[in-house]
Amino acid sequence: MKFADDTKIFGPICDYNDYMVFQEDLNRLFSWSTDWQMAFNIDKCKVTHFGKNNKAYSYCLDGLPITEVTEEKDLGVIISKDLKVSKQCSAAYSKANKMLGVINRTITYKSTDIMLRLYKSVVRPHLEYCTSAWSPHYVKDKELTERIQHRFTRMIPEIKDLPYDKRLQQLNLWNLKGRRIRADLIEVFTMINGQTNVKFEVFFEYDTNYRTRGHARKLKKNHFNRDLQHFFTE
Repeated sequence: MKFADDTKIFGPICDYNDYMVFQEDLNRLFSWSTDWQMAFNIDKCKVTHFGKNNKAYSYCLDGLPITEVTEEKDLGVIISKDLKVSKQCSAAYSKANKMLGVINRTITYKSTDIMLRLYKSVVRPHLEYCTSAWSPHYVKDKELTERIQHRFTRMIPEIKDLPYDKRLQQLNLWNLKGRRIRADLIEVFTMINGQTNVKFEVFFEYDTNYRTRGHARKLKKNHFNRDLQHFFTE
């Protein structure tokens, strides 16, 4: 996979033969990049091993070992080897909280209209960027991100003493969990109707159980034994 000057190569490694095949792929990729004078910066190349039983083989480019990492930021999203999103939630919270602090210090007249425009344009995008990939499922992570909106609504003098739900109603805002669910539904809709490059079959299948009332596009949710698999594709 390539995006601009980023290149990612990945695959299942179940045994030593798979490891050798993968290393040979790396060798061919490096040879191609050298022939076309687009050599990789090996110091910036990294490898992450996923899976509880991963043997974590070592890989190299041009005879130099590739640095192994437990997490890496890819297109603005932190990917951890355990595929949990707590660090991404913390990073999003930190960025949004800083912007909220800037608004609080620099804006003297905190009218509802001005504050809403600022919140929607420079604060909330940090909390919602690419949430289809990292939507939090642990309560602590959900509460952490929601804390930003709690703080924002208390910054508006006219409603700061109201309960959180009432403040949201006054501002005509959804809670962040509801917005993430809405974004997920929109993403599923585009997948079902072929409006995205993401393949519907990779994540879903239609429910063929017609014993109950419904329609032809009922989706079947796969069952997983491990908590990690259950929530990573939620």
